[in-house]
Amino acid sequence: MNVRTKQILLGFLITCILASPALVAGADWNMFHENPQRTGYLEQPADFTPTVWYFSTQGSIKSSPAILNKVAYFGSSDGHVYAVNLEDCSKLWDYKTDGAVVSSPSISGDYLYVGSKDGYIYAQDIKNGNVKWKYKTGNSIESSPLIQNNMIFIGSNDGRVYSIYKSNGTKNWEYNTGNAVKSSPVIINDYLIIGSDDGKIYALNMETGDKKWEYTTGDKVQSSPAVMNNVAYVGSDDGKLYAININNGTLKWNYDMGKPVYSSPTIDTNDNSLFVGADNGKMVCLDTRNGVEKWSYNATGAVKTSAAIVKNKIVFGSDGGTVYIVNKYNGNLEWNYNPGYGIINQAIQSSPAVYGNMIYIGADDGSLYALNNDKMNGPTSVYAYYIGGTLVILAIFLVAVKIIRKRSKKAE
Repeated sequence: MNVRTKQILLGFLITCILASPALVAGADWNMFHENPQRTGYLEQPADFTPTVWYFSTQGSIKSSPAILNKVAYFGSSDGHVYAVNLEDCSKLWDYKTDGAVVSSPSISGDYLYVGSKDGYIYAQDIKNGNVKWKYKTGNSIESSPLIQNNMIFIGSNDGRVYSIYKSNGTKNWEYNTGNAVKSSPVIINDYLIIGSDDGKIYALNMETGDKKWEYTTGDKVQSSPAVMNNVAYVGSDDGKLYAININNGTLKWNYDMGKPVYSSPTIDTNDNSLFVGADNGKMVCLDTRNGVEKWSYNATGAVKTSAAIVKNKIVFGSDGGTVYIVNKYNGNLEWNYNPGYGIINQAIQSSPAVYGNMIYIGADDGSLYALNNDKMNGPTSVYAYYIGGTLVILAIFLVAVKIIRKRSKKAE
C-alpha cells in the first residue's frame, strides 16, 4: 500500500469518526423528564465547560428546564419563559405570558412548546422567543407538553387532554376527563397515558383521542406516568404508586407510600429500579417488576420533584429547600446543596435536568441553580450575603450594647 493510499484511508477513517453521532452529540434534555417515556434518565456526555451559577427571576421556579445546544429553557411564576446560556449564565431572551409558567417546555426542531396559567399553549422560536402561534384552552395549564411526530399532547385545568398540530396550533382532538389535568402525558404503543384530578388514569388513542381504558385510584392523579416494558407507573394523592398493564388497564401491583405522591416516577432501565418521592419526605427505590422496596431515604420536607439519574446517583429536591444527591444502588447520601444554608429555606419543587456532569434545578426563591455533580458543589447563593450581612449587623449591635453598658457603669 503506497503513502497516497494510506493518506486517503486515514482521511476517510477520521471523517467517519468525526461524523459519528455518539461522539459529537450533546446530551440534550429536550422535555420534562427527558424523553417521551418520562424515565428521567440520559446517559451521554455533554461537550461544554461546566460552571456553577444561579440565575434569578422574579417568581418561584417550578418548571423543569429543557436543554438544547448549551441553552436552558424554563418558565417562572413571574410569567416569563427564559432562555439562559449554560456556560456563562447570560440571559439570551425572555418572553412574558399573562400567567405563571409552571409547565415545563418541550423542544422540537427550532421551536419550544410550553403552557401557561393564562390558559395558552405557546409555540416559540428558540432563537429569540418570538411566538409562532398560541392556542387557548379553557383554563390554566400546569401540565407539560409531549411532542410526537407533528402533534403536541398536553392537559389543561379545564379537564381536557388536547392534541394540537405543532405546525400551526390547530386542534386535532380533545378528550374531557371531567376534572383538572395537571399530569403530563407519556406515549407508548400509539397510546397516550395520563392522569386526572378525577382520580383516574387514562389510555387514549393518540390519533383519535378515543379511550382504550381507564383505571380508578383513590384520589387525584397529579403525578405524571413513566412507562417501561408495557407497564405504566404513576402516583396518586391517595398515597399509592400504581403499576398498570398498558395493554388492558389492569393493576399489576401497587405500593403504599403513606402520603400523597405528586412526584413522577423515574426509571433506571438498566437495573429494574424505580425512584419516586412522596409528601412524607421519603424517596423510595422499588423493583419495577413487583414493587418490592429496595431502599428509602428520608428528606427534610415533602418530595414533590421527580428525580433524575446522573451516573450512579439520583438527584431530587424537597420542600425543605435542599437538593439531594444519593447513591442509586443503596440510597446513601453522596452530597447535598441548600441555597439557604439551612437557615433561609425555600421549597424546591422543580424537577432537575441533567447535562453531562451538571445538574440544573429551580427553586421557590426564584433562582435556577447549576450544580457540578463531579465536584459536588454549587454556587454561593445570594443568601450567603444576606446571612453574612445579618451576622455583621448583629455583631455591631452586640458591640454597641457592650459599649453602652460600659459607659453606663462609668457614669454610675
